[in-house]
Amino acid sequence: MPDGASDPGAPGRAGTDPAPAGELALLGAVQRAVAHPPVVAAARGMSLFGEHAAGWLAIGLVGAALDRPRRREWLGSAAAVALAHGTSIGVKRVVRRRRPQHPSVRVLVGTPSRLSFPSSHATSTTAAAVLYGGLLGRPVTPVLVPAMAVSRLVLGVHYPSDVALGSALGAAIALGSRRWLRRRATKPPTNSLTNSLTSRVRTGRSTGKADS
Repeated sequence: MPDGASDPGAPGRAGTDPAPAGELALLGAVQRAVAHPPVVAAARGMSLFGEHAAGWLAIGLVGAALDRPRRREWLGSAAAVALAHGTSIGVKRVVRRRRPQHPSVRVLVGTPSRLSFPSSHATSTTAAAVLYGGLLGRPVTPVLVPAMAVSRLVLGVHYPSDVALGSALGAAIALGSRRWLRRRATKPPTNSLTNSLTSRVRTGRSTGKADS
């Protein structure tokens, strides 16, 4: 079991802590409803896959290797996923919201930091779902994003707003990156040789007109 994780069946501490309210109450309700051992095991697997966006970046590289005609699009999409993840880390360090801490919340997995907002897992997963789903021509977002979002609540490491706004951030970066990648793909290639030849042709035409 990772450091800092507690037993899925362990009850919260009894004491004088105030009753959970707002997001803490919702988080506790989610855990009570679905944090059963098989679900927790699946959520931990998703946590490992999405740590530092490593699993999603690996998929992007595999796509680039297998789909050679669209290799640049796959690599560009993987870079956008990395950008989304990095942006979420930057926001975390600015906001500095602490992860949920209350006896009613069970922390069921270790985390690399104590910062909570936004969820980097939700951010990178949404970016990957939007970008890779577009390349595959399949609507994977409705499947992948809710699953990852709920898994972060099941594990007790994020507030609901962390995953909701993390997903919004990932979607915004993915959509902006996809527009930029499409413009790059449709832009006619240019290079110094082409520019030189074009310039010579134009010069020749101009000289011919002057001589006539």
